[in-house]
Amino acid sequence: MTNINVAVVGCGYWGKNLIRNFHQLNTLHTICDLIPEALQNFQQQYPGMNITSDYQALLNEPDIHAIVLATPAETHFDLTQQALEAGKDVFVEKPLALRYEEGERLVALAAQKQQILMVGHLLEYHPAITELRHLIESGELGKLYYLYSNRLNLGKVRREENILWSFAPHDIAVLLRLVGTMPVEVSARGSTYLQPDIADVTTTHLGFPDNVQAHVFVSWLHPYKEQRLVVIGERKMVVFNDVVQQGKLKIYDKHLEDTGHEFLPRHVAETTVYLPEAEPLKLECQHFLKCIQTRSQPLTDGASGLRVLKILDLAQQSLTQNGTTFSLAPENML
Repeated sequence: MTNINVAVVGCGYWGKNLIRNFHQLNTLHTICDLIPEALQNFQQQYPGMNITSDYQALLNEPDIHAIVLATPAETHFDLTQQALEAGKDVFVEKPLALRYEEGERLVALAAQKQQILMVGHLLEYHPAITELRHLIESGELGKLYYLYSNRLNLGKVRREENILWSFAPHDIAVLLRLVGTMPVEVSARGSTYLQPDIADVTTTHLGFPDNVQAHVFVSWLHPYKEQRLVVIGERKMVVFNDVVQQGKLKIYDKHLEDTGHEFLPRHVAETTVYLPEAEPLKLECQHFLKCIQTRSQPLTDGASGLRVLKILDLAQQSLTQNGTTFSLAPENML
């Protein structure tokens, strides 16, 4: 396959960014949305672009090789299933589905049809996360102690899903990738303030083998924007701050030294890691196209999306049961 043609379905808040990137990569064939005005606006922005509100027409079009879904989460299972059954490769924004059993069916269907299934866990393609993975895998941080991630903002409030399902998938995906295993314990607590039965604030705790601990704090009811990941190791600590423009990744050569009488903090150096200027979404889109070309499994494939879905599902159950802890069998992802 020399020329790959992609159709983007959903051209709203996030879909417009996917449209821009696939257009820049010369692979955008058609834009699909249910709102005629939105389609007309994009046709003006991208003259000559094919537009349609008929999803079935996309699936029946032999010149379209892949479907990119940026639609509401509750549509992901149905639209992905239809695309896979039609023999299309699929890039679906997170989450893969809203129920674990549905995610399992999609992964099995993709394997049966030998189609590419990729889930849009964007942070896994961020140069800072790639570098952080290398730091951990090289042993530079020493043994992992704990990790925590904060994703906080004032809005964007959803009506169809709570903050756990809206914000936390990104962070859960990254934590699983960095630790390299599934957790053995999952629990979550949260609160509902703005809408009945839709949590606005949640804290999810993940307990991994070897006493590695992690938590994810997400909120759309917060006075300022924060997107921060902190990794504490035996020898060094790392902070990824995705809100700042420069110096997003910092390594702190800090640890506590046991003198025999007390623990004393040791601070040797602080290093800012300068990363390549690359839009994570463009890297993600390029990865999808490469996987189509080579017929190789994406980094964030269906199995990866399913693991995140399992954690979300357990966290949601815990949320509704006042923080009940759920146990899982140890499972190495590497």
